[in-house]
Amino acid sequence: MQVTDAKKPTVALLGAGNMGSAVGHALTQGGAQVFTSLEGRSAASAKRAQEAGMRDASLDELATCDFILSVVPPAVAVETARRLAPALERASRKSVYVDCNAINPDTVRTVAQVLDPSGTPFVDGAIIGLPAAPKFYLSGPHAPDAQPLGEAGLVIHVLDGPIGAASALKMSYAGITKGLTAIGSAMSLAAMRNGAGDALFAELTESQPALAAWLSRNVPRMPPKAYRWVAEMEEIAQFIGEEFAEHRVYEGAAGLYARLAKDRDATDALERFFAERDK
Repeated sequence: MQVTDAKKPTVALLGAGNMGSAVGHALTQGGAQVFTSLEGRSAASAKRAQEAGMRDASLDELATCDFILSVVPPAVAVETARRLAPALERASRKSVYVDCNAINPDTVRTVAQVLDPSGTPFVDGAIIGLPAAPKFYLSGPHAPDAQPLGEAGLVIHVLDGPIGAASALKMSYAGITKGLTAIGSAMSLAAMRNGAGDALFAELTESQPALAAWLSRNVPRMPPKAYRWVAEMEEIAQFIGEEFAEHRVYEGAAGLYARLAKDRDATDALERFFAERDK
């Protein structure tokens, strides 16, 4: 199968989850040819990829694309780069590899080191926003090389910073938003267990209406994603550093999300609690 076309940019998308599929759809709508590897992936992933207009390809074929976007769970970002590295070394032309994963700057530098022997131009990337409207922040010396993705349907912001700057932005932003979701969930559950749930939300609504509205929107959307946020919270804790006591806040958030990923009673309680606020 040929994966190059002089008229259209070719993009290899590593990861066909909710975000990856949304990105793939945006790129195909923008005129790019998008390829992914479905080897070992679930039927649901294959269906999402097909609906997004992505085509299945081998690793060697992916390595010939103009751009490679890695959009995988944080825990497998390095492993994904290692799996593709041999194909990149064999490739006669060099793709621009953009790591878009929610990983800390040290981890992203590890990814860059894995790919360095192949001579692949590497870009540190961060996705901020929901799958329907993601924004891409890019950093590192090769970040400008990825700007053509903006002409292919993505919202691109190039940061004036080294490899690690985009990941630092992602860690900081997610630490605030997903950290706040964790705090709101933890304290709402604690209040409900002790008979103060309604009183808590009534007070938040009166004295912190913007916060009450934010929690009402975001906490109910969290349970299906809790399992994916565990590794992200661990990355944020590493980003802060063990020498700072506040890293334990995110270790605790990781533990909370790990529990909520399995504790259906707790997530049902949260969903009911916040659904009642909209009545």
